[in-house]
Amino acid sequence: MANSYLNRTPSGAGNRKTFTISAWIKRSSFEKYGRIIASYVDDNNRDESFFHETSQKFYFESVSSSTQVVNMVTTRVFRDTNAWYHLVVAVDTTQGTASNRVKIYVNGVQETAFDTETYPSQNYDFNLNNNIIHYIGRSGYQSGTNSYFNGYMSHVAFVDGQALAPTVFGQTDSTSGIWKFKPPSGVTWGTNGFHLKMENSGALGTDSSGNTNTFTVNGNLKQTIDTPSNVYPTLNVPAQTESNTLIVNGNLTFHMTADAGQRMYISTLGVDTGKWYFEAKLVAKGNTGGSVPYIGAYAYDNYTNTYVGSGNGVGYNINGNVYLLSNDLGASGTTYDNGDIIGCALDVTNSKIYFHKNGTYINSGNPSSGSNGYDISTLTAKGTLGFAVSLYDNNGNWDLNYGAGLFGKTVITSAGSNGNGSLFEYDVPTGFYALNTKNLNTYG
Repeated sequence: MANSYLNRTPSGAGNRKTFTISAWIKRSSFEKYGRIIASYVDDNNRDESFFHETSQKFYFESVSSSTQVVNMVTTRVFRDTNAWYHLVVAVDTTQGTASNRVKIYVNGVQETAFDTETYPSQNYDFNLNNNIIHYIGRSGYQSGTNSYFNGYMSHVAFVDGQALAPTVFGQTDSTSGIWKFKPPSGVTWGTNGFHLKMENSGALGTDSSGNTNTFTVNGNLKQTIDTPSNVYPTLNVPAQTESNTLIVNGNLTFHMTADAGQRMYISTLGVDTGKWYFEAKLVAKGNTGGSVPYIGAYAYDNYTNTYVGSGNGVGYNINGNVYLLSNDLGASGTTYDNGDIIGCALDVTNSKIYFHKNGTYINSGNPSSGSNGYDISTLTAKGTLGFAVSLYDNNGNWDLNYGAGLFGKTVITSAGSNGNGSLFEYDVPTGFYALNTKNLNTYG
């Protein structure tokens, strides 16, 4: 979020020549500078690791006396806003070979191709690990929203005095071959080392290394159950980036900033079988001078910028109508308005969809028993489906909850039943599941 970060000033300097940074991150947008960790004396003396908006590449730099002493810019780009990336920067400036002084790993693999590759001199002292202010999730250098990392973080670690391999913090899954989180064990953290698991919602800056190097929480930082071990979808920014729209709050809020015709966004995860559920809150319907907000499902293979019920989707709008492939299936008699929570139960296996308003299903639908659902067989024939919402007018706003327990940045007020570990406002129908990687592996 654009005002949230952690900070700490060590009481004394640690080993500024040798250390390791490890962080699991999930990007939400391509902001100008997505800061991960930074140390700051002033604009002319600082260290930072970040993603850059224009290039979408990973940067690691050290500036000393206004000179960019270290400048590492990957050739590879990082555009996936649904994936968790594991980043490791291992530093040891005592090494005689320059390329051994800074090693960057992403998901367990060392980056060897760089657009810019400026290594520190031998025995160079970084600003990191000095007794100056350190930030996680922002920089002291830039002002405004450019300072902040927009996305999710988990298990941010710093090891003082050792340049470690990524296998200390992650491992390859023997079945899937995917790089996954591994709890670090047997680590000698050093004086200023820390391990922020972010598992305590009331104290996200707590250090679990044993050093009690706890960070101060600033802003509206929120905890989520979207983790490297179980990934939940968000709104898919790369699939549809349109003018006059804002996708914020961890890509769980869709806001229109001007009257610009229909705008639609779809989930980063999709399905072609199984039974799935999600919720969204209509925060503001907008001016509604033209068309109206919709919620529903849309086919990835036929994705266009339009309203959810048109073209290759099915959607329920605020007037109570359900549209399938641009055809009006009739008024349900149940309209909705600002503040209402709409649930969507998508049965891809049986080609049915159900909608509820604040827990009561329209059209007398009962997804648990399979009765009175809308037939969407013409839609499921078009391929993989994702959950989607659309808006038309200025100031329109949807907040989504795919099961991680947040409508945008607002925590759900009460958890329904049958969540199977996921958190929704209302009961999940029997046999339906939140859309996440664990459930896809089991029920998809």
